[in-house]
Amino acid sequence: MKKTALLVIDVQRAMFENYGPVYQGEQVIQRICGLLSRAREAGAPVIFVQHCTGSGPFKPDTPGWRIHPALTPEASEVVVQKRTPNSFKDTTLEAEIKRAAAGTLVITGMQTEFCVDTTCRAAFDRGYKVVLAEDAHTTFDTPLLSAKLIVAHHNNVLGEFFVERRPADKIRFSR
Repeated sequence: MKKTALLVIDVQRAMFENYGPVYQGEQVIQRICGLLSRAREAGAPVIFVQHCTGSGPFKPDTPGWRIHPALTPEASEVVVQKRTPNSFKDTTLEAEIKRAAAGTLVITGMQTEFCVDTTCRAAFDRGYKVVLAEDAHTTFDTPLLSAKLIVAHHNNVLGEFFVERRPADKIRFSR
């Protein structure tokens, strides 16, 4: 039987420290913490995805590049480095998912309209069942749309075809 893995995408310090306010930032962190706790308790695979750039706040080994301190990966958990919105492109993510024998991916993180959206679609295209924790991904306001509308829009669009949407507190991991 295939396992369910938890993916935590780009929840890094720079997102909270270098940009505008994160929409429902603390609530999203708490929801992801709840998912992490349930996944760890069940022994489910947990994979963190970390955005990297050659310079700026996402340059490796800089303070902003680090995973948010509330979500510190455990020694047994995988951290995949990426350079594009697609967490699968030119990364080890798919190999890590296969190594963990996962067939379902619970996706959380940042930014809704970039890395979360792109990774949901890429996972679907690769044949994974994708569960989007509809209240455990977030972004920032833009000049055109509020973060609240961006999150709601992507929940709707992704949920029409690519993902199963569920509130974080309704997602369970089995042993």
